[in-house]
Amino acid sequence: CMITQDMFASFISKTLAQTSQLARDQFGKVSGSTKAGDNNQVLTQTDLEIGKAIIAAIQAEFPDHNIIDEEAGVIDNGSQFTWVVDPIDGTSNFANGIPTYGTMLGLLDGDTPVAGGLSLPSFEEIYVAEKGKGTQCNGIPVHVTAEEKLLSCLVAYGIDGHQENPTQTVEETQTLARIILGIRNLRSSNSVFDIGMLVKGSYGGALNRTSKIWDNVAQQIVIEEAGGMYTSFEGAKRDYTQPLTKADLNFTYCAAAPALHAQLQSLIHKEQS
Repeated sequence: CMITQDMFASFISKTLAQTSQLARDQFGKVSGSTKAGDNNQVLTQTDLEIGKAIIAAIQAEFPDHNIIDEEAGVIDNGSQFTWVVDPIDGTSNFANGIPTYGTMLGLLDGDTPVAGGLSLPSFEEIYVAEKGKGTQCNGIPVHVTAEEKLLSCLVAYGIDGHQENPTQTVEETQTLARIILGIRNLRSSNSVFDIGMLVKGSYGGALNRTSKIWDNVAQQIVIEEAGGMYTSFEGAKRDYTQPLTKADLNFTYCAAAPALHAQLQSLIHKEQS
């Protein structure tokens, strides 16, 4: 039988509903350990369980498809389709009993995001998007803000410290200072929660300079289908060519309603006075 995008969207909704229940059941009852060599990366048993559940669901429904999972790595089946999975985005929050965490599940056709979803289990929200069909939260269409003045908007910015290169963090905070001076106020859960707030219009933008492919694919289509613009931090088009080779690459992003995106870019590129 022919696979349609509708099948992808309903699969994503169903899978995220199941993993949300798993996350809620374990929320507040698990502790995290830091991954070797990276103090910013935390892992819990729940990450592994959710990752396994999603991989099992994909393999049952779409056995030929490739998978990139944050914890399991790359499963190459030679397919044009690649599922990109972040079992828990915001693991540090989750492990510390903070409700701003969720799951991200995106699908690439070649190098193009064609379907994706995000869950915010503690808020009982599931966002799902398909190419050309808009974004819905719990079945209701959502859209980025219509506000066109960046100074009137809350903006989310996730930042990780770089102990291995302190200068990088110092330089990043200088750029961040310019952004803070151009917005109403800064927000930072450094998780998928910020993306949910962007696509429903509560935040004007969301930015990050330290992320991976599984932090990007699902949220890109969810944001774009909600009317947002999604680029690298510097404003370049997102490149997912040969995605299976990109599991270790650093990705940056700048996401916002189009008018606000342009204003964020001018702040990012503004020469420091």
